[in-house]
Amino acid sequence: MPEVERKSKITASRKLMLKSLMLAKAKECWEQEHEERETEKQRYLSERIPTLQTRGLSLSALQDLCRELHAKVEVVDEERYDIEAKCLHNTREIKDLKLKVLDLRGKFKRPPLRRVRVSADAMLRALLGSKHKVSMDLRANLKSVKKEDTEKERPVEVGDWRKNVEAMSGMEGRKKMFDAAKSPTSQ
Repeated sequence: MPEVERKSKITASRKLMLKSLMLAKAKECWEQEHEERETEKQRYLSERIPTLQTRGLSLSALQDLCRELHAKVEVVDEERYDIEAKCLHNTREIKDLKLKVLDLRGKFKRPPLRRVRVSADAMLRALLGSKHKVSMDLRANLKSVKKEDTEKERPVEVGDWRKNVEAMSGMEGRKKMFDAAKSPTSQ
């Protein structure tokens, strides 16, 4: 069955009028909230900051007043510093928790990796931390081969090549054929 487009029960002019009324009401609420904030700020400042009377004070009284004001400023600066430190700590903690949540979800974006040349010792130190104390010398683990052993295995005999041919001949017929080819005048 084909779907029939539903016509809204509110006309376009009525929608526009409702939208403008909603915007006007939102603007009123925003302005009222802004005024309330300003009055609250003024009330708070009047409670915390007394009016400053400097007329008719002697030099020593003015100096005492300045010392008091400096002491109050130092207290406020310490509080501000403490609050900033707490804020930074909280933002770091929030960031770490967000990364943990992303890790658990599996949507962690891996950064592009760069090639880094690292020795075996440095790699083991990075993986194992302070547990790695033995240096990894790969050549030390190789079997050592002495040159004398290789010379003993292959004894080099220098001799007459003809003796080798006679020893290798094995069959007498071949030896005779070799001898015959060697000297053709013997026939």
